Amino acid sequence: MSDPIKTDVVIIGAGPIGLFAVFELGLLDMKAHLIDILDKIGGQCAELYPEKPIYDIPGIPYTSAQGLVDALMQQIKPFNPQFHLNEMVEKVEKIGDPLFRVTTDLGKVFESKIVVIAAGGGSFQPKRPPIPGVEPYEGKSIFYAVRKMEPFRGKRILIVGGGDSALDWTLNLAPIAGHLTLLHRRSEFRAAPDSVNKMMALVGEGKIDLVLGQVTTLQGEQGQISKAVVKTNEGSVYEIACDVMLPFFGLTMKLGPVANWGFELKNNELIPVETAAFETSVPGIFAIGDINWYPGKLKLILSGFHEGALMAQKAHRYVYPEKRLVFQYTTSSTSLQKKLGVAPQPA
Repeated sequence: MSDPIKTDVVIIGAGPIGLFAVFELGLLDMKAHLIDILDKIGGQCAELYPEKPIYDIPGIPYTSAQGLVDALMQQIKPFNPQFHLNEMVEKVEKIGDPLFRVTTDLGKVFESKIVVIAAGGGSFQPKRPPIPGVEPYEGKSIFYAVRKMEPFRGKRILIVGGGDSALDWTLNLAPIAGHLTLLHRRSEFRAAPDSVNKMMALVGEGKIDLVLGQVTTLQGEQGQISKAVVKTNEGSVYEIACDVMLPFFGLTMKLGPVANWGFELKNNELIPVETAAFETSVPGIFAIGDINWYPGKLKLILSGFHEGALMAQKAHRYVYPEKRLVFQYTTSSTSLQKKLGVAPQPA
């Protein structure tokens, strides 16, 4: 076990609701670390629909999902939140009153007085490719995410997919791979045009191979893949020798380890909370955003923002039990404006 990272608050989920929680907590002098299973900040907004238009953020007639994330990142910059991406929280343990130990799948350990679950619909889980007998290879020579690039150096890599993740990792891993093949079921790609152009340039230069078709079977022993048998779009059978396969077939939402943290769940997927501060049945653990449930709940970003504001008020009592909380407005409070770096300078 690594030395624990100590902080006031651990926020599970770095989507818009988790980001705004940083702002509300920061105004009250609470520092936060955020953990997210994705490799980028922004949750569903960044991963699934960055260009999706959003029309119901108060005072902003129109923004894109990514635009909202960018604006929130700018808003919380004064509070210097720390992000831990590509990690999934596996365990939350109560070790004090209040004090929690949070452990990720990479063995990273946090100790905090407050835990805020802002995980949207749960954790993003990769979609398993429809290939018979894929399970024994998973985690040994078939991987659904790239945590570190160095283990792939010199390997024969097969990347399967045609979206942004497949193209991004094709471009990133091509320089260190012993050999790299990109396999996609059709000649049209869903990735950014610039990435597609760069990939095709590498194909033209003979630095990588591009094959159109689908994997039908795998060969290898004891979890180590040796080749993938592919049926090409022309109907022929083609074998691709490989040491590693990276399938990028998209993501699906699952509740994940949250289901095992001792909450009584609503419909096996939502965490019930009270509505004064959106605290769960475990004192000191809050749930805000789409992952919580209470009578009248609306799954809207603006609802999650409201929940984050009330959560921070109650969290302050746990983090600073001896400190009286004086409610202030950012429009008129000089101390809050100083925290935000917008206080008027003396003449």
